[in-house]
Amino acid sequence: MRIDRRIVFAGLRNAVFGGRLSQGQVDGVEAVLTRFSARGWADPRWLAYMLATAHHETGGTMQAVRETFAGTDEEAVSRLERAWRAGKLPTVRTPYWRRDEAGRSYYGRGLVQITHRENYEKMSRVTALDLVQAPDLALRLDVAATILVVGMTEGLFSGARLSDCFAGTKADWTGARKIVNGTDRARKIAVTARIFDAAIRAGLMV
Repeated sequence: MRIDRRIVFAGLRNAVFGGRLSQGQVDGVEAVLTRFSARGWADPRWLAYMLATAHHETGGTMQAVRETFAGTDEEAVSRLERAWRAGKLPTVRTPYWRRDEAGRSYYGRGLVQITHRENYEKMSRVTALDLVQAPDLALRLDVAATILVVGMTEGLFSGARLSDCFAGTKADWTGARKIVNGTDRARKIAVTARIFDAAIRAGLMV
């Protein structure tokens, strides 16, 4: 799938990013576009939903972030611990952010946040990097983009994958949220994904 990126960015600037694109937002979109194109996938809806997911998960920055949008490991761990003790994380049974014996914490990082040591192990195989020993590698944009693209395509987050929601005439924009996180903000992300889709289709090159 060949895309005129200038047309895509022109469409996204007002429709998604409020009339102005930062360099970080451009870099984030480019990183996902590049990895998607390199793998030879051709359904623009897949790409649109990936980008909409990253937009939501990163608060619109399109940059890999720490869970809770903390600036440091210490801040992320502290925020999660406080929220858990206050009963604000009712679905969490195991406090995955607590440091191991080597001081490493496996809270969420990335364009789509991976949590728990076992998921860092899984994504180490995807990226060919040791994310268990160095979890902050998941904050590197190229690594985060690879995790997003491969994870959503191959169903590595929840078992659901993009092809379950977008194939042929099937397009389940709302249900696609289950690929990452159940139904959380599903309708909101679906709206954003359709906007990304329109911009991508405008830039498709025959």
